Amino acid sequence: MIFWVWVFGLIYAGLLVFASLKSYKKGRSSEEFMMAGGNIGLSLGVLTFAAALFSTFTFLGMPDFFRINGIGAWIFLAISDGAMVFVLLWFGYEIRKKVRGMEFRGVSGLISRCYENKLAGYTFFLSAFLFLIPYVGIQIQGIAIFMDAAFPESLPAWGWSLGIVLIMLTYSEIGGLKAIIFSDAIQGVLLLAVIWIIGWVCLDHFGGIGPMFEKVGSVKEELLSTPGPKGLLTPQFLLASLIAILMIPVTQPQFTTRIVVMKSMNTMKLMAVSLGAFAILVIIPTIFIGMYGADLYGEYSSQEFFAMAFLNDQHEAIAALAIIGLIAAGLSTTNAMIFAMGSELRGLLTGTEKVIMKRTKIGIFVFSTIAFIFSIIVFDQLVLLARVSFAGTGIMGPMILLGILSDRKISPAMIYISLSGLAVFLLSLGGVIPSMYFGYRLDLLLFIIHGISAVVSYLSSEKRMVSETKVNE
Repeated sequence: MIFWVWVFGLIYAGLLVFASLKSYKKGRSSEEFMMAGGNIGLSLGVLTFAAALFSTFTFLGMPDFFRINGIGAWIFLAISDGAMVFVLLWFGYEIRKKVRGMEFRGVSGLISRCYENKLAGYTFFLSAFLFLIPYVGIQIQGIAIFMDAAFPESLPAWGWSLGIVLIMLTYSEIGGLKAIIFSDAIQGVLLLAVIWIIGWVCLDHFGGIGPMFEKVGSVKEELLSTPGPKGLLTPQFLLASLIAILMIPVTQPQFTTRIVVMKSMNTMKLMAVSLGAFAILVIIPTIFIGMYGADLYGEYSSQEFFAMAFLNDQHEAIAALAIIGLIAAGLSTTNAMIFAMGSELRGLLTGTEKVIMKRTKIGIFVFSTIAFIFSIIVFDQLVLLARVSFAGTGIMGPMILLGILSDRKISPAMIYISLSGLAVFLLSLGGVIPSMYFGYRLDLLLFIIHGISAVVSYLSSEKRMVSETKVNE
């Protein structure tokens, strides 16, 4: 297998070097470095959005989630991702209309302008920092787990994590956002190819889809229905997860940036529709791999399952391709998120452009260091931690939507509601307060309260505008 790892690894490294050199431009402006010139076409747009969305947690986490929690996980992700496409179309239109004619400096900078209040930007930045940095740590840790299984005792887990962070920092520094987008394109194609090759091998083990479900049902019948063997996939969990995933284009800055840098509104719409097809294609084979694991490795740990399903049970060339595919997925997503955090920081800074860019790059280094530390201490529940990340930033969704959809000055009340909701959610994660109230999940209640508050605030501003117009007349 080592031979094939070197072969595929060198090909991938060569593609990264080519992409970074192609993206590098001496004397480039901060706008070119941070926003890739705002001229991304359809093919690159689909692949960069898909690569940022489907990463280590899809490659490893989703098969493991299917293995443990059963086929109901399809509702958790596939249906939610399909619905997200419609939000992406609508929100993409609204935000591109909002930023037309102005320089986009991240969601933090945009909503600071919308509310005419810096606290709005700082509130969003705080939520992104608290939930995206751990998400980056998840990606890094996922690679470390897999590499440790592939090459036991060659490097400690922190050694693999450190290597990923150093490559990520070097690559983004040389090529900026455009290099990251090229890297995403490579990763998107590689992820789809590898996950289908392994998925097909796992499906062949059963002899077809029908026999697969029959076999898994005989092993553990609860895997074929909700809420699953662990009782996780309850209606409340699925509804709260749906809302969190619907908010991804709104609240996750790495995706918002990609919406804005598409070269035209029409290209953005085509990208959104194509992404829906990509989502279904990439999630289907994770079912096959997960059911394969449920049949053969139901009592194994996650790391043991990864080692068997992705490495030991595969041809050496396929196993090597899986290793390179995972590295590509992790690199692409971590790069996108850390760079997006830098863009958010840039939107809050003041001073000359040279000073702002210097501080932004220092910020990217600091974010990467924190993510590295988190990757060492994080547990191996990739999907659940990703879901917490989506929910944590999703709480900011109503505040962002209110700011973008309103054409007039907005009351700061929504900012304080969002900040309070963030504090309450963090306290629940820390076990300080309960995560259930009156039989309902706290995150679901927060989504509802924030949504109603945003609607009331919007209607109040509309009523105030009508009253002012009548007085003027």
